[in-house]
Amino acid sequence: MVRCLHLVAAVGMAALLAFSGGAAAAQQGPIKIGLIVPLTGVFAANGRDMANGLALALARAGGKAAGREIQVLAEDEGTPAQALTKARKLVELDRVDLLAGPLRADSGLALRDYIDQQKIPAMYLIVSADDITQRLRTPWIVRTGWSSSQPNHAFGEYAAKVLKYSRMVTVAYDFAFGWETVEGFQDTFEQDGGRVVAHLWPPIGAPDYSPYLSRIPRDVDAVYATFSGGDALRFLQQYRDFGLEGRIPLIGNGTLTDEHILFQEGDLAKGIVTPLHYSAALRTEANREFVRTYVKTYNRVPSYYSESAYTGGLFILRGLEAVRGNVADRAAFVAAVRRVVLPDAPRGPVRLDEYGNPIQNEYVRRVEIVNGEPQNTVIFTYPNVSQFWSMNPEEYLKKPVYTRDLPPAHP
Repeated sequence: MVRCLHLVAAVGMAALLAFSGGAAAAQQGPIKIGLIVPLTGVFAANGRDMANGLALALARAGGKAAGREIQVLAEDEGTPAQALTKARKLVELDRVDLLAGPLRADSGLALRDYIDQQKIPAMYLIVSADDITQRLRTPWIVRTGWSSSQPNHAFGEYAAKVLKYSRMVTVAYDFAFGWETVEGFQDTFEQDGGRVVAHLWPPIGAPDYSPYLSRIPRDVDAVYATFSGGDALRFLQQYRDFGLEGRIPLIGNGTLTDEHILFQEGDLAKGIVTPLHYSAALRTEANREFVRTYVKTYNRVPSYYSESAYTGGLFILRGLEAVRGNVADRAAFVAAVRRVVLPDAPRGPVRLDEYGNPIQNEYVRRVEIVNGEPQNTVIFTYPNVSQFWSMNPEEYLKKPVYTRDLPPAHP
């Protein structure tokens, strides 16, 4: 079922305000955005934050662009197959002008061919599957979030050179997102002298991690993990229960301690180091102002899902203004979005490369307890990081995409 703006609030997301534009804009009718996010299931909290972030960006613009009202139609993402069905409905029945979302990497990959065939503009606010803006790129998809390996390339170097780890085990989701975060980390970690001795791949929603935790060698320097939402919380609790906390340092992908779940993790997350392009504790005036407004609006600290959707909303708004609200010219709108540069987004400066992926800062964060609350304190910044790390894009794209065991572990 489509959730229009006033119904979005019923599932914990903010309703946008609708404003009337001028006579000409009114005659054109509203600009319709089809938003595909998880509204139920394991990742519902992530989807809530995405919807909240986009809603805040649009509401701060008065709910319109170039004099035209903006209407958001939200659908529950579900599985990749269900996400494709929802996209078809939004495009072919609801006649949306552009798509935004989804969350999961495999859902983003499932929608790719349909988006390309329909030539419908799609803003990937969160989907981080590397190939979306690499070997499988299409002019119709613009990614405003990140690619899975992007922060982890930087973090692999950091783990080897700064944390001085040499032997590691990875434990991560057994689908594209998990593979690409792990393998991106491993690629640079091993280039800098480290060694990943084993990959462990639990499924989404695994209730019991003991079969994986029991396989961690006790002579490794650290464990790297990729989880999100309730899975991240459950993994940290079982890592402690299994007696590994304090014995083998735990680091991981940024979603492991992201603010959408961090306050439930509490001291379970203390000391964990992760990379990501955002932290709610980032000490810039743009971020402080964003956090204040978000907390006032939603009574919760923004997560990276919130900020990514908010900043994605800014890209959409700037693109709409550039084409004066004329979304009928889809190619011109997408081209306008690709030219947007945001010097002071909450995450910091961000622009898009020629492949449609952000070039942005990547922050190494450590969870600290400040005034009784956990936060991702930024301890190091890699500025202007590309999805291709330090490689020439053409050379990078000659390599195969990271997969479950590429590169392989080296026992």
